[in-house]
Amino acid sequence: MQSQDVAQRHAASSTAGTGPVDVEQAEAALVEHYPRLVRLAYLVLPPGLGRSRRVLTAHSLVQRALPRGRGRPPVLPTRAADRESDPGYACLRERVLHRALEAARPRKGLPRLSQLPPALPQVWGLRLFPRSGGADELALDQRLSALSGPARAAYVLRCLEELDDRDVHELLEAAGVADPGGALAAADSVPAEPGLLSRAEFDPCSLQARPTDLMRRRQHTKAVLAAAAALAVCGALVALPGGGWGPDGAAAPPYAGNPAAEAALDPGRLTRLSPAAWRTSARTGFSAWPARGALTGDTALLRRALAVWARPGSAVRVSATPGTQTGGPAGPPQLLYAGEVDTARVVLLYDGLRVVRYAEPRDGTRGAALDLARVDGATQDAASALVLGRSDGNVRYLMAPWVTKAAQRDLRKPDAAATPLPLADGVTAPLASPAAQPGACSSWTVLELTDASGTRLATDLGELVPARLTAGRPGGSTAASGAQVLRGWAPFACSLAVERSAGVRSVNAWSYAEQPLPDGSGSGAWVCTRAETWRGDGTAALAQFRTPGGTAGAVVAKGTDTLACGPRDPQVLAGVLWKSAAGHWYLLAAGSEGTASIRATGGVTASGQGPLLAVKAEQGVRAGLQGTLADGRKISGLH
Repeated sequence: MQSQDVAQRHAASSTAGTGPVDVEQAEAALVEHYPRLVRLAYLVLPPGLGRSRRVLTAHSLVQRALPRGRGRPPVLPTRAADRESDPGYACLRERVLHRALEAARPRKGLPRLSQLPPALPQVWGLRLFPRSGGADELALDQRLSALSGPARAAYVLRCLEELDDRDVHELLEAAGVADPGGALAAADSVPAEPGLLSRAEFDPCSLQARPTDLMRRRQHTKAVLAAAAALAVCGALVALPGGGWGPDGAAAPPYAGNPAAEAALDPGRLTRLSPAAWRTSARTGFSAWPARGALTGDTALLRRALAVWARPGSAVRVSATPGTQTGGPAGPPQLLYAGEVDTARVVLLYDGLRVVRYAEPRDGTRGAALDLARVDGATQDAASALVLGRSDGNVRYLMAPWVTKAAQRDLRKPDAAATPLPLADGVTAPLASPAAQPGACSSWTVLELTDASGTRLATDLGELVPARLTAGRPGGSTAASGAQVLRGWAPFACSLAVERSAGVRSVNAWSYAEQPLPDGSGSGAWVCTRAETWRGDGTAALAQFRTPGGTAGAVVAKGTDTLACGPRDPQVLAGVLWKSAAGHWYLLAAGSEGTASIRATGGVTASGQGPLLAVKAEQGVRAGLQGTLADGRKISGLH
């Protein structure tokens, strides 16, 4: 009866004046409105496909919206004219909507054609996805992800197509939705923001391109050349006693038997803590984390993870933070997580010194990855989160069991409110990763954590453990939270980019001096940011200077493996050549509290009492700085 009603409405619409739509008319509408149709398909498709596959699938659905054949023009169904009075577009919109909803509908048995990866278009060697948006676009994308396919379609037809609820109801019914009224009611849960859907975040025709795994492609080429030999070797291995190569997945062949090593690789001997163990634990580091995830009972997956950790094969992508050993565990490690994350199966393990992440595709072990990070001495603050997975420029975290609330905020916008992140068994929704941010630094998304001890910030620097952000004088710094601290961090947020993939444990920002500027130019701010590493060496101290009205600080000096600006020696001295609004050049220098005098040598010879120095200089000169502390000790300026 439903199909008869739809057919009758189609006939009524046709007799109302729109007339039949032939192939040429529909093709002209497709060419004219192609970007709009692809955006519609992209927004309705299920987010679980991943952004890159959603882009290609959206283009494929629109390109297949025309009927096949070029013979006699068929009579295509037409809905009531839309705001542009184009029956060809209305016809295509209905066909695209039907196919996108079909792709989002679960099906038992063989998948539908629209649920298969698109045959065309195909892109080899690149991942394509829309440009990253701001916090508003990300929040809307997360809300839409929580809706069903029909509810998502109802929201898009309202806000993008600007249709009223009656037209949306009819269009959903024609597209095969069983309960259009329920879809409209569910769409009401998301506030209407029509302007956001027209932005670049949701435009699958304006794309960013990133390479796929280049090392994996090179390895695949070698594998193809050696396919015949590999097939013979695999046949021989399968015939060997002991189960062949299957149980260990992508691991290399086993080494000589050793009872201790074999015990470490036995998934039945993994340490597993109960969900409430952390409440009575004497320590609140990673050793207090419970085992979480839906696959903690998957013995085969855990066996593969342990085997690859002990002896990764040549096809496994292995990464480790600086100073982290990559060998296997000395004894049975602790299981932190095992479950599916986006399109991968992920296992997190901890051996007391390192956190290890093993990931493999859902459909096999080819392309497995192993990431290791040193975390010895991690306390409650440093053991609050771990990176669970990365996809399309976003990152998901697994929270410590004592974290009660998680949110994201833009560190460059201190006055903007934080956006809450829903937690499912300790796993956050995806948020933008600054570690994958290309080009200019327009924002810096950080993770805001709340537990019984308070609120603190952490940032993704491309490693398993996010780096803690603190503020204040070294030795007395506190967690970076509160309006004043956030405003102090904001101008210097983008300087965190230089600390990516350096094994950073925490970064502290210390505003150590305010300096009146010559020629009545106001006051400049001096800040020292220092990154502490898990391994101890490799620390980096950056002296940064910000002029009045400046939105960002400038790095003017840097020290590596230095005690300056750190808890063991909370002193710093730095200088910069600066041009005033009147056109005069000056050497400006500032030391921390306790600096009794400053002397400049080299291209500028001058000295002054106190922690500040400002003298006229020539453009381009180079000068050395030396300070004297109140106790008579000498300190040198950062270079």
